[in-house]
Amino acid sequence: MASIGQDILFAKQLLEKGELVAIPTETVYGLAANALDAEAVSKVFIAKGRPTFDPLIIHVSSDIQLDRYAKDIPALARKLTKHFWPGPLTLVLNKREAIPDIVTSGLDTVGIRCPDHYLTQQLLAQLDFPIAAPSANPFGYVSPTTAAHVNEQLGDKISYILDGGPCRIGIESTIVGFHDELPIVYRRGGVPEEAIERIAGKIESNLVSTSNPKAPGQLESHYAPRKPFELGDINALAAKHKGKKIGVIRFRKGEFEGPHEYFLSEKGDLAEAAQRLFSTLRQLDQTDLDLVIAEKVPDIGIGKAINDRLMRASAKSS
Repeated sequence: MASIGQDILFAKQLLEKGELVAIPTETVYGLAANALDAEAVSKVFIAKGRPTFDPLIIHVSSDIQLDRYAKDIPALARKLTKHFWPGPLTLVLNKREAIPDIVTSGLDTVGIRCPDHYLTQQLLAQLDFPIAAPSANPFGYVSPTTAAHVNEQLGDKISYILDGGPCRIGIESTIVGFHDELPIVYRRGGVPEEAIERIAGKIESNLVSTSNPKAPGQLESHYAPRKPFELGDINALAAKHKGKKIGVIRFRKGEFEGPHEYFLSEKGDLAEAAQRLFSTLRQLDQTDLDLVIAEKVPDIGIGKAINDRLMRASAKSS
């Protein structure tokens, strides 16, 4: 298994040698490599079992580095960084030649974000290169929100996990690209679309790609637990699967209550629900249940991103 600690210098040295390091962010834990080293980045795809057609996000220490790795940057993109960086917003921009094609899956654009976590900020400040860092889990599975989650599944494939405690937000970043300077949401995430609209005005969405994603997290089936997983009306699904040992994920306490019921937020707080979503899915995977059923949360704010993850998690079972 990997070593776990808070040794930023050791993490820096490993990355400089072309090795992989798991890093904490405010969203989920990432599997980091030197984004300018194609060989190092290839190790990310191998460790995760990730198809090379699915592009990666690079992480920088501040918006000052944008022009180093992107070009033809829309004024609106700069405006969004001023409001949301550091934070859970990724911008898809035209890439400079310094970014290897393996990072972008051959696309001429690259996803860039500035993470809001003190340890990773300290690490990035000491590096002279950005880091490519998708979620630190086997491809398609539930994203990790603690160092222990990473170690359980990738500990035998990486040297070190930088432990920053539980992730504060718990779901991935929102991804926004631009077409003729019109913002397009490619993935819902930690920054609600309503917040982006307050800064950018009208936005469009392009959320699903079955074979040619423009950004990470667009595949129809993703974030999936190992257990069969269905999304819909709890009572109807429970009746449909009567006789099976069922686990239930609800937003908050309601009419249906059983011995294997899990609440994302008993007080009905969407931010808490987002933070607990992936850890709840992992917890249910450790049980002897036959099936997990879930209901959508209110489809507002970050709730839209939670529902996106629930729908992709259920796609494999549908």
